Amino acid sequence: MLKLTDLTLHYGHSQILNGISMEALQGEVTCVMGTNGVGKTSLMKAISGAHPRSGGELELDGKQMGILPAHQMAWKGVAYVPQGREIFPLLTVRENLETGFSCLPASEHFVPDDIFDMFPVLKRMQNRRGGDLSGGQQQQLAIARALITRPRLLLLDEPTEGIQPNIIQQIGEVIRHLRKTSGMAIVLVEQYFDFAFDLADRFVVLRRGEILVKGSRDDLTRDQVLQAVTV
Repeated sequence: MLKLTDLTLHYGHSQILNGISMEALQGEVTCVMGTNGVGKTSLMKAISGAHPRSGGELELDGKQMGILPAHQMAWKGVAYVPQGREIFPLLTVRENLETGFSCLPASEHFVPDDIFDMFPVLKRMQNRRGGDLSGGQQQQLAIARALITRPRLLLLDEPTEGIQPNIIQQIGEVIRHLRKTSGMAIVLVEQYFDFAFDLADRFVVLRRGEILVKGSRDDLTRDQVLQAVTV
């Protein structure tokens, strides 16, 4: 679903990503790991179009993508749940979900039942403002809003950050469900090692803007991944 070849990214004169080549396959979770400041969020921004890459190629479902802004990448089927959630605090839960309609034809401007099946708390709180939800509920809302767009590629940046354990468990169950049933590719940036290792089909470990280790679950042991993350 996603193939990157020699992707680079700069902020001004500072090079953040250097020659990133990786794949994320349909029906799999690809986990991007590494210590703080190694370029994980920058990679997600480059894939989603939130920050333009400086060079390299991005292929989505076998088609080369130019350097497109975020809204055009969303139309192409890329959904990005950023670190910090970035829901609209003054809009209701339903209004937040409906912002995803902008990527869809008018005939698909409805909230599918399976969204509320995955996140039942959102159905109960449809008329509550987003800013009144707990952090865990806001994270569920951010993921649900991304799923409204019917993505082919789902990017999740630190979905467990600052979230209570029972919500982390629910988010893990949703990711497993999506992997099994949706046919999408999922790229997960995650610091919570056990959560990430349990979900991932393949791993990409970054260090100083480069790939230190990558491989499938069959290729890498838990100790190998943990050692690479803690270098």
